[in-house]
Amino acid sequence: MRIDRFHHSWVGSQSSAREWLEQFMHYYNRQRPHQALDGKTPIEEVQN
Repeated sequence: MRIDRFHHSWVGSQSSAREWLEQFMHYYNRQRPHQALDGKTPIEEVQN
């Protein structure tokens, strides 16, 4: 459902929207440090 809603504002195809969202989720949860987690990523917080 989120992919469908996002796709309506996305210039590319539905599959390219899905790929972009998957890459963003990976970055947000596994690479980007979060201030609220004292500079850790969410995956680091869950694993510790």
